[in-house]
Amino acid sequence: MASKKSSTQASPMAAAAASLLLGLLLVLPVPAVSSSDAEEAVVSRFREYLRIDTAQPAPDYAAAVAFLRGQAGAAGLEARTLELVAGKPLLLLRWPGRRPSLPSLLLNSHTDVVPSEPHKWDHPPFSAALDEASGRIYAHTTFNMDMKCVGMQYLEAIRRLRSAGFIPDRNIYLTFVPDEEIGGHEGIEAFVASKEFKDMNVGLVLDEGLASPGEEYRVFYGERSPWWLTIKAKGAPGHGAKLYDGSAMENLMKSVEAIRRFRTSQFDLVKSGAKAEGDVVSVNFAYLKAGTPTPTGFVMNLQPSEAEIGLDIRLPPSVHTEALEKRLAEEWAPSSRNLTFEFKQKTSVLDNFGKPAVTPADSSNVWWALFEEAVKRAGGKLGKPEIFPASTDARYFRVLGIPAFGFSPMTNTPILLHDHNEFLSKDEYLKGIGIYESIIRTLATLKDSNVDYESRAEL
Repeated sequence: MASKKSSTQASPMAAAAASLLLGLLLVLPVPAVSSSDAEEAVVSRFREYLRIDTAQPAPDYAAAVAFLRGQAGAAGLEARTLELVAGKPLLLLRWPGRRPSLPSLLLNSHTDVVPSEPHKWDHPPFSAALDEASGRIYAHTTFNMDMKCVGMQYLEAIRRLRSAGFIPDRNIYLTFVPDEEIGGHEGIEAFVASKEFKDMNVGLVLDEGLASPGEEYRVFYGERSPWWLTIKAKGAPGHGAKLYDGSAMENLMKSVEAIRRFRTSQFDLVKSGAKAEGDVVSVNFAYLKAGTPTPTGFVMNLQPSEAEIGLDIRLPPSVHTEALEKRLAEEWAPSSRNLTFEFKQKTSVLDNFGKPAVTPADSSNVWWALFEEAVKRAGGKLGKPEIFPASTDARYFRVLGIPAFGFSPMTNTPILLHDHNEFLSKDEYLKGIGIYESIIRTLATLKDSNVDYESRAEL
């Protein structure tokens, strides 16, 4: 009796057909991902990051770091999570270069954002709502999404470079740090004092900048230093109907008037175009505290014995700080009027070497020449380098003498920093990735033939 063939054994005809089908599959082109599909994926990743609620005072750092580690893995980057302060994770990424002994490039961004007022928004602040008609992405963290857009642009630019086969000459690091919005003391300040940072041999840092309403990108080579202080006035209490000299409120209001005159003189320089905002001393009143409280308000027929104001003062690196301190002691808070003042924060305008804490943005700095070239090559145009009007984490690098530029590639975009209904155009976000692709490629490539010997030592 003839034996039956196994059911798993294919007939010669079936095997030939399978072989033919496999051959056809191997030669047929694989459908490429369309440009629009790729862009949609890029925007989707951005919006996913924006939806993570990292608002102070209770930022969800764990969720942000988990998301970013996933993005780092997809981009082929080495990742480490450092917790220099308990509960404050800092994500450190590395793209190894062919010549790791060269000074490295550090791309810094922060993960926390300031609190928002959701009821004053047209879209929930952490919804990352996309208006298809305008292409605007609405989110509280866009800086116009302070500063999650830049952090994701770093990662997307590196994805593109790696896909193109680019290998950097120098090490490239990315840091996603906590607590920038509350001073950075348990974030970047702790990091720059660490062994991990010292081992990185950082030659240049890029950090956040500001959006530009016009066609030119803004770049910042320094920033104003914050002086936060309180002025307290004391005086004899009295009946609300009594006129007398030296009350606490009278003493304090004389100071307020003097401060307001100074503020007006500085603001007039900005309004007239004589100086940029970052080049003047700004003084703003943070709070006024006085009066005797009651369950329903304040006692209205009693002049208080104490009154207090809080000031946020920002000083450009060029300011004569001794002259300002003299003005403070003699005009704004003189002891002769029963006034005292106390600094809550006083940041020096100088670096650790006694020089203004700025990074040269001219031909004397080889990093600047490369940065300028990279932006131009990508089709962008830089405006005149500026002093950042507020404070960023970049100051912790400049104080060590490490060059640092603030740059957020957003043009034709209103400045909505910490405002309601912050938004960033989808197209502007995508264009910024191309700008950073050019910047990273240029700064990470050592050009021996175009740089003299002394400059090569710096690079």
